[in-house]
Amino acid sequence: MFIGTPLITEEQIQKKVKELAYKISLDYANKDLVVIGILKGSFMFFSDLIRYIQTPLKVDFIIASSYIKDKSSGEVKIYYFPKEEIQGKDILLVDDIIDTGFSLKTIREKILSMNPSSLKICVFLDKTERRIVDVPVDYIGFKIPNKFVVGYGLDYQEMFRNLPYITVFKKEIK
Repeated sequence: MFIGTPLITEEQIQKKVKELAYKISLDYANKDLVVIGILKGSFMFFSDLIRYIQTPLKVDFIIASSYIKDKSSGEVKIYYFPKEEIQGKDILLVDDIIDTGFSLKTIREKILSMNPSSLKICVFLDKTERRIVDVPVDYIGFKIPNKFVVGYGLDYQEMFRNLPYITVFKKEIK
């Protein structure tokens, strides 16, 4: 396997995370904010983002998956759903990447059915070329080409999440 040069550097990531956190802080000033991260992929982005948000907030998580190895199965499985009260709260859903849109659409609909005061979505990466389902995204870190990427929480078979940057993943052909 081969890990290439950064598509998005560590410095670019941290600058963008601070910009997003600033916008979110302004938008959620004086609101009852609950930030929900979608695991596992969003964990690095999520932790960096909430560290820079300058408004009181609560934290919770969703564990969901639609991927088998490096392909979307088209079926979204939710393994854990927030214990935090959602009704009447301002919810910010944070994910690592949006590509087909299936996962975010499913999770968004489930949260909306619980009557939050508001629901916005923040994604670190947007792979627009792969979009099949339209999902409103309010905060976007980076738009990327239709390449399989790893690093900064994103993985290939649970590996490479610890890279501090984003790179295109390539399998070595033997």
